[in-house]
Amino acid sequence: MSNVAGGSDNGSAPAGALSPQARAKSIEVLKGTSEPGQELDILIVGGGVVGAGAALDAVTRGLSVGIVEARDWASGTSSRSSKLIHGGLRYLEMLDFALVQEALQERGLLIQQIAPHLVRPVPFLYPLTRRFWERPYVGAGIFLYDTLGLTSGHSRGVPRHKHLFRRGTLRAAPSLKNDAFVGSIRYYDAQVDDARLVVNVVRTAAHYGAHAVNRMRVVSFVREGERVVGAKVENQEDGSIIEVRAKQVVNATGVWTDETQAMVTDRGQLKVRASKGIHLVVPRDRFQSTVGLILRTEKSVLFVIPWGRHWIIGTTDTDWKLDKAHPAASAKDIDYVLEHVNRVLKRPLTREDVEGVYAGLRPLLAGESDSTAKLSREHVVAHPVPGLVVVAGGKFTTYRVMAKDAVDEATRAMDERVPASCTETIPLLGAEGFKAAWNRRSRTADEAGVHVARVEHLLNRYGSMATEVLAIINDNPAMAEPLPGADDYLSAEVIYATTHEGARHVHDVLTRRTRISIESWDRGVSAVPVVAKLMGEILGWSDAQRESEIKHYLARVEAERLSQQQPDDESADAARMGVDDIVPLR
Repeated sequence: MSNVAGGSDNGSAPAGALSPQARAKSIEVLKGTSEPGQELDILIVGGGVVGAGAALDAVTRGLSVGIVEARDWASGTSSRSSKLIHGGLRYLEMLDFALVQEALQERGLLIQQIAPHLVRPVPFLYPLTRRFWERPYVGAGIFLYDTLGLTSGHSRGVPRHKHLFRRGTLRAAPSLKNDAFVGSIRYYDAQVDDARLVVNVVRTAAHYGAHAVNRMRVVSFVREGERVVGAKVENQEDGSIIEVRAKQVVNATGVWTDETQAMVTDRGQLKVRASKGIHLVVPRDRFQSTVGLILRTEKSVLFVIPWGRHWIIGTTDTDWKLDKAHPAASAKDIDYVLEHVNRVLKRPLTREDVEGVYAGLRPLLAGESDSTAKLSREHVVAHPVPGLVVVAGGKFTTYRVMAKDAVDEATRAMDERVPASCTETIPLLGAEGFKAAWNRRSRTADEAGVHVARVEHLLNRYGSMATEVLAIINDNPAMAEPLPGADDYLSAEVIYATTHEGARHVHDVLTRRTRISIESWDRGVSAVPVVAKLMGEILGWSDAQRESEIKHYLARVEAERLSQQQPDDESADAARMGVDDIVPLR
């Protein structure tokens, strides 16, 4: 292995590092569970935020835990959200106070205790368009929103709301049309890099002893009579199949819940409907505002969210019955978002302003309603057959509660007494010492010989573990170079993603460990050769494998661009499906 890895090949990597060696070791442990008396307590299927949360919840109760993910950590819904940690202001209108209160409690915990390095407050304007009655009506709702954040027993973690009139609104957001509003209310929610949070949760679970392996697909469940006692799992990178035994299996596969349940039973199934939401990424300089926006549409709400040097604008809410692995955004979706945001902007945005586009699927519990916008964001935990627990529904913000409920259900069937969940007191890796590290960022920059803005960038992505990335630069100063076409990200971060964060392929780095695929004009094309070279040195790729990785990513970008020019879902899906998903490691 190349020495740019900072010594992670000699066993000195910190606990929780998802290194290639750790992955291989975890596979061996999982393989050994088929031996008598070696079974796991819990096997988690699904590496999104709920599965990751369940692994952390179970392992911190003292249980032996394995977690497998068919593709990459957070490669489904959990990397394609609106990047918000929020209570769901619109659910107050539906009188779903319990859901909002629960989500606001989790928001406070994440900001202040669990992940202060990844979750931070962000201000939004709620524009008011009608005189007299709208301000007291909306104001009462936002006052209740603030109040529910306090009743949980935890501080809100964000400032209180404030009423603004037309002049104050224009001062906060000068690019709004003068006649688009009569005033506004500024309130706070929080934002997160969703994929980074998931990887961080997985790493924290591994730190406490969970065996975490991505690119491992469940092909069937192992049964003894009616009882599920494990799963047969295929290693996507070499085709080998192993049997993993466990006392309880937790199915946390989100929009794939129906498919994974069907491997076991067709009785008492939870039914999940996929709702597609698309988001556009545009440069921050395309319009002036110091705050985000929340806009009402005829179907749902539209957020305009500050995102570093960019804005994220979304989302849509439409039924999706096509390929679940790679939901595609059509030209119709993009035009819908642009049309609605342009109603309030002085200078309209055009397709040429759009840097990136991404689409994700919400796993909604199926109901009688034809509209996905009206389906519940509540979650449900079921035990359809002995040995198998299914958790479905919910929203990103409440992942910890969903995980706790799933593990609670699994442990009820265990003979031994299992401690209660303690994850509300468990900071994620990088959280402890984050504030102190932030306060000394100027000194850290001087010591590392990099600009303080670079240190701030690293702290906001890795928390107190930023020193591990800086150590890579210390070992090899060339790793301080930014990636081509993506000045915000350093070469050292590619190394770190591969040695510590479980990245196995080029698109893992460009779409999830970083956000280059949606933040750069060329969607990461310029960076691909450099990323492939750096990863290949660590993972031992042949020249042919490296070229295959590059070609695969370029084809993926081309397919996504083509899909976004299509008029409807069917043609967009067909265009996107022109590229295979997995690139086997040779």
